[in-house]
Amino acid sequence: MKKGLFITVEGLDGCGKSTQLSLLSDYLLSKGYEVEFTREPGSKGLGESVRNILLNYDGEVSNRCEAFLFLADRAQNIDVIVKPAVEQGKIVLSDRHIDSTLAYQGYARGGDIEQLKYLNNLATNSYKPDLTFVFDISVETSLKRVGENKDRMESENREFFEKVRQGYLEIAKHDRQRVKVIDSETSIETIFEQVKGFVDEKLV
Repeated sequence: MKKGLFITVEGLDGCGKSTQLSLLSDYLLSKGYEVEFTREPGSKGLGESVRNILLNYDGEVSNRCEAFLFLADRAQNIDVIVKPAVEQGKIVLSDRHIDSTLAYQGYARGGDIEQLKYLNNLATNSYKPDLTFVFDISVETSLKRVGENKDRMESENREFFEKVRQGYLEIAKHDRQRVKVIDSETSIETIFEQVKGFVDEKLV
């Protein structure tokens, strides 16, 4: 059985996560790997209900409540989808994971970073991705790509997203082995060549 891996992708909305995940999936399948997709929030089953609340609830949501909803979804994702798939030798590709909580609920919303790290570890039972990509784009580019039809999270102001972006860069600075920042204002092909290079190192 080939070794399973857990790979996550992060970044501002509109950074190209979906495109790169699709390209990476095709690449891995061509090399004979089994691939499992997931996302946070909104892993299959229970997570879809949590996602609907987080992105579409139109009443007040406290910052702590928001963080705990993301964490609950994460615990379900790891226990029910990610770990079993990796143990079967599959490569799991996740659209967002632990770093989103640190960037959004921590750096942008002002939550305690160390406390959120502890809660992430609690939610995942300290299970970590093997590799994380942060697709870095400017806030201006993000806002243009998202357009006018926005969910609850996408409706925050520019200052909020500047903090999110800086949060991701700070996370990467302190975890260079796992987190790879890629300039995503270049071509899709250029971005994917870098993604392939980092993934191939993990597949050796």
